[in-house]
Amino acid sequence: MATDLGELLVPYMPTIRVPRTGDRVFKSECAFSYDSPESEGGLYVCLNSFLGFGREHVERHYRKTGQSVYMHLKRHVKEVRSVAKLFSNLELNRDFNGGDYEYEDEAKLVIFPDHFEIPLPNIEELPALVTIACDAILNAPSPYKKQESDSWEEEIQVSKHARSLTQQENGVRIPPSGWKCAKCEMRENLWLNLTDGSVLCGKWFFDGSGGNGHALEHYKKTNFPLAVKLDTVTPDGADVYSFDEEEAVLDPHISEHLLHFGIDMLQMQRNGHHTDNHVQPRVSDWEVIQEAGLKLKPVYGSGYTGIKNLGNSCYLSTTMQVLFSIPEFQRAYVGNLQRIFDYSPLDPTQDFNTQIGISPKMFKALVSKGHPEFSSNRQQDAHEFLLHLINLVERNSSGSENPSDVFRFLVEERVQCCQTQKVRYTQRVDYLMQLPVPLEAASNREELIAYESKRKEAEENMRPPPEPVRARIPFTACLQAFTEPENVPDFWSSALQAKSAGVKTSRFASFPEYMVVQIKKFTFGVDWVPKKLDVSIDVPDFLDLNRLRATGLQAGEEELPDLTPPIVIPEDTRAPEIDESSVMQLAEMGFPLEACRKAVYYTGNMGAEMAFNWIIAHMEEPDLPSPSLPTTSALDNQPPEESISILTSMGFPRHHTIQALKATNNNLERALDWIFTHPDCEEESEAMSDTADTEPNDNSFSNGNAHSDSSLSPDQDLSSPRVRDGPGRYELFAFISHMGASTMSGHYVCHIKKEGRWLIYNDHKVCLSERPPKDLGYMYFYRRLSSC
Repeated sequence: MATDLGELLVPYMPTIRVPRTGDRVFKSECAFSYDSPESEGGLYVCLNSFLGFGREHVERHYRKTGQSVYMHLKRHVKEVRSVAKLFSNLELNRDFNGGDYEYEDEAKLVIFPDHFEIPLPNIEELPALVTIACDAILNAPSPYKKQESDSWEEEIQVSKHARSLTQQENGVRIPPSGWKCAKCEMRENLWLNLTDGSVLCGKWFFDGSGGNGHALEHYKKTNFPLAVKLDTVTPDGADVYSFDEEEAVLDPHISEHLLHFGIDMLQMQRNGHHTDNHVQPRVSDWEVIQEAGLKLKPVYGSGYTGIKNLGNSCYLSTTMQVLFSIPEFQRAYVGNLQRIFDYSPLDPTQDFNTQIGISPKMFKALVSKGHPEFSSNRQQDAHEFLLHLINLVERNSSGSENPSDVFRFLVEERVQCCQTQKVRYTQRVDYLMQLPVPLEAASNREELIAYESKRKEAEENMRPPPEPVRARIPFTACLQAFTEPENVPDFWSSALQAKSAGVKTSRFASFPEYMVVQIKKFTFGVDWVPKKLDVSIDVPDFLDLNRLRATGLQAGEEELPDLTPPIVIPEDTRAPEIDESSVMQLAEMGFPLEACRKAVYYTGNMGAEMAFNWIIAHMEEPDLPSPSLPTTSALDNQPPEESISILTSMGFPRHHTIQALKATNNNLERALDWIFTHPDCEEESEAMSDTADTEPNDNSFSNGNAHSDSSLSPDQDLSSPRVRDGPGRYELFAFISHMGASTMSGHYVCHIKKEGRWLIYNDHKVCLSERPPKDLGYMYFYRRLSSC
């Protein structure tokens, strides 16, 4: 028998591998579904790639790769009936319903395509390599263990500079808000240098967020090693980075280092503790938002499935539940699921389009990869995650329908010089509307003033605080605050060619199909304590924003001259060093040389890929040179013949193949996706003559939005922002609520209206909502009314 098994496995031995350090072994979940060893068909683990597949998907992997040998894992779950057995299994095997079970695991080798099975263990009868490989797979750690250990909480070490850090006596004091990079206009990802108090932006992240690297540039000039991320300062600590050690570090003296610049962590702790005496409305929030105490009826089925909380992952779950209640997202991913699976890469765990609809743990590992916040196990801001996810959808929708276009709109910004009254109009792309909360407009203002007086009196006399009062803010007041002019800091008037006072107003140059409204509830107190505004806002079911439609330059208005501010020459007059090899790589992609040099400079010479991401994220900025149109002949624009041959050999028409390659920059995998998402173009292609092969087809993208009642703005071309303009009247269909004092803690749930009924999605539980708390939400989702 041993000889028979050995001979049987001989043809497959070159494909069988033993997992090495760094290999990820997916022995607990399928790469394409929720299947696991506990599923009816068990799980098949490839002995070459170590990917796991459910019974429905393993055949596809075999056909695509030719890999024949898999380890089949099956866990049989049995209910514990004896009292002794029940108590012995209580600790490990109790499920959420209170039942108790014991597990019996079964493993065997399966050889495709004949499904020949070899029971395991079979040490004496199997070749040593196979036995070692099987044993290593069974004992492999979680594929997410490395990522979890990469989070700052687990690997962080004390900095060698913490004890001996010298701080300059320069009188710098950092306010609790209103920060801006000292070298540019960035107002996010800001770092406080702990030596001289400079506030500068961080590096550019792969996903398009971050900054221009001025904090790192400052270190290179000064050698001041430690910096703290400003928006992470809490009574418990802060995120500290060492430029010298090139990693996140611990600073045991962070409290005194921050105090040097006016940030009193001890005061934050006292105030934070004091605030805990006033958390009665927070407790009420948990009850009201989760509809505690009500007998909620559970619902099940398609569209009514909850998502397991992985530990501080509710910000992800609620966002995904809302997005997948939108038809465009359902169509792009659920409707195309079979095509996505069929044309997924060899490692589907790293493919965004595959993972967006399946296991939350595998999906979270992918979307958080490389992001300093989402890759941690801390609670996060659902608003920031939504923008991060939209960025990923954008990057992974090239050549196919982009569902995030439903949120995309244009904002018109009008800036006026207060001295000359001249104006400048600009446009920018946005995805959500942020509404301020004007506390001074509270309808129960007298009640709030009385409460504050009683609270101070109780504090002075060391008595228990009075019952808290929640501010009631009219939604119309929030809208009014949104439309009010705001001062422009450091405004440079091109009319005066000098700094002057300036004001800015914002209006909608277009209205999206789906409007996301975020209530700006989170702020910092004057004592640096992060706090959440305890407010109730009468958010309407129907929203009309048409009066906020932009009007453009008006009669009688005079535009500011189109001049740029003079360049301020720094003390160090040496020209910045720029990696010319990265510049040339970008230039070969068709980007203007000036834009390439700018991208490489602002990403700190960190390589062509980082600079490429910077260009993509800044394409719509007016001061970035646009790629020039090709001046080569049509023949020069022909895709590589070998790429055309590969696709035509699959049975696709030559004309359709050329269109696909041109639309996807000659990327074969994306071209294949493009062909399947643009079937209508095939008929057009067949009707074209051979000479049309070399002519660009500007209509190849015209069907992407054919399903929408709204159309792209008539004056935009392919290079302009994709917007689906229409009337600004909307109906509320979902909202995400947050419970807790900060976005860094607490819990999220969402309410979604389906088939005329409101439902509450609370992690894995989905129930009919009895009293949807619309006044306590954090983010609201509106859909455009079809008849306006």
